[in-house]
Amino acid sequence: MRVAVLETGAPPADLAERFGDYPDMFERLLEMGPLARFQVSHGHWPEAVGAFDAYVITGSPAGVYDPLPWIADLKTFLRAAKGQAALVGICFGHQVMAEAFGGHVIKSPKGWGVGLQHYQVIDPQPWMDHAPGFSIPASHQDQVILHPPEAKVVAANPLTHIAALTYRDQPAISFQGHPEFEVDFAQALLKSRKGSALPHDQAEAAIASLNHPNDRGRVGGWIRAFLQGVSSAG
Repeated sequence: MRVAVLETGAPPADLAERFGDYPDMFERLLEMGPLARFQVSHGHWPEAVGAFDAYVITGSPAGVYDPLPWIADLKTFLRAAKGQAALVGICFGHQVMAEAFGGHVIKSPKGWGVGLQHYQVIDPQPWMDHAPGFSIPASHQDQVILHPPEAKVVAANPLTHIAALTYRDQPAISFQGHPEFEVDFAQALLKSRKGSALPHDQAEAAIASLNHPNDRGRVGGWIRAFLQGVSSAG
């Protein structure tokens, strides 16, 4: 299966040296590498939508509502990919997919969702196992508050009511959390934001939460099963 990562952002340079970039993280998570990679935030795009069987859309420091030309171009690309390639959105990717297909995203008045977040599975899907919930790292201020008409909510928690989506009219899924974030990276990222983007106490609590068991491997398996199911169906 030909899978490409659409990079909508990158880790801080010092952390990228230690942990790799987002495509590196997805290669480790999905065990499907090597994955093609395109820095769409820098204007690098696949030559055609149909050049790949699936696209993974990464997280980003940008907001989907920011007036950046590449964000508008990404929404256009995603709409063109509908039914032509499978889509997997993570964090910003989850949000930009929702916006592209008729949903709505805002900077949430609830504030940051950081650290290890637990989500309840409210609509189990064929690519999932029977887990009633899952815990993965999160790092976001924005949230999808209205999902697209053809999307269904798969998982939620009290902070994030639309934490995972599946689409009825195309092979597409998305998650607000970051299953690709290994614990060491997630903690280092929080430390870099402590006292600046994040209040000290909130950052410390989020760092500590990441010491608890997580379900990164399980969610990575779900994404892999989804992609393999799409490949088999094709």
